[in-house]
Amino acid sequence: MIRLTMFSSAEKVKGQGVASAYRELINLLFNQTDLYDMKINTYRSADISHYHTVDLPFYLSTFSKKRGIKVGYVHFIPETVDDSLQLPKWFRRFFYSYLISFYKRMDKLVVVNPAFISKLEAYGITKDKIEYIPNFVSNQTFYPLDDIERHAIKEKHVSTHALTVLGAGQIQQRKGVLDFIEVAKKLPEVQFIWVGGFSFGKITSGYKELKLIVDNPPKNVLFTGIVDREQMNMYFNLADVMFLPSFHELFPMTILEGMSCERPILLRDLELYEDILFDYYLKATSVEGFVEEIIQLKSNPEYYEAAKTSAARGAYHYSEERLSELWKDFYYDLAGTTT
Repeated sequence: MIRLTMFSSAEKVKGQGVASAYRELINLLFNQTDLYDMKINTYRSADISHYHTVDLPFYLSTFSKKRGIKVGYVHFIPETVDDSLQLPKWFRRFFYSYLISFYKRMDKLVVVNPAFISKLEAYGITKDKIEYIPNFVSNQTFYPLDDIERHAIKEKHVSTHALTVLGAGQIQQRKGVLDFIEVAKKLPEVQFIWVGGFSFGKITSGYKELKLIVDNPPKNVLFTGIVDREQMNMYFNLADVMFLPSFHELFPMTILEGMSCERPILLRDLELYEDILFDYYLKATSVEGFVEEIIQLKSNPEYYEAAKTSAARGAYHYSEERLSELWKDFYYDLAGTTT
């Protein structure tokens, strides 16, 4: 049995994917008590210490031999922070230096998208220290409801006759929220919902412009604000389509959550999706392209059902069952033991 310690403060900030990814892994490992002796945020002796966030106390703890093998989860790098937060230049320089220093303190880094391996190499981290293990979601948490249940929740929250398009995540410029609004304006007969808010408040990139839109949205757009993760399955099920027009991502948990609920997934055509999402999603490059895809989903039942089937295949590929084996192999290989 591996003595495994998890270090994280991810759940202190609501509405961010880092917390969702952390919670899924913790829930998975808690159910495998025969494999792991797991503790959270304790400074005991461990075979493996897995760092999910880059807090200063965690950084200082890496200098103790009690930590065992140190694993770092790469949820962001300087480029992604630039797209998300407005930070003073002096602090940005300090934080980026600190972030890379934290990663270099690790014996092993886990990335959720293989596209980030070369970016970490550019910061002087050798490729043999980097492992790719994708995110996953549990089908006990995210799952499709039957038609009667879906009709009931749609009737409660939106018009049951309108096609409902769902966006989810932090409200940030890089998430493509402005394009989400433009698409909604061109499809007034469609209901658009964005679940999420300003997790980092006024330091969010583009906060002023985005706040004006959130406070005064088009009539067919609803911003829910930050909601508890326990409510997200309901929102995915009341939707007919999940639409995330992000310009830059790692591996959004919301995509996996939508797939697990068997919703058609419409995304911006990004290179970083090619090696992780394959043909599980629909894609476009512009507002006009997104509008065309939504119209096709609305008017063509066969097209819609094919997109649902693709999403369901994606959900299986990134299922808890499949990923649990990857994590077990990873931890046991590091610890030098066998199951």
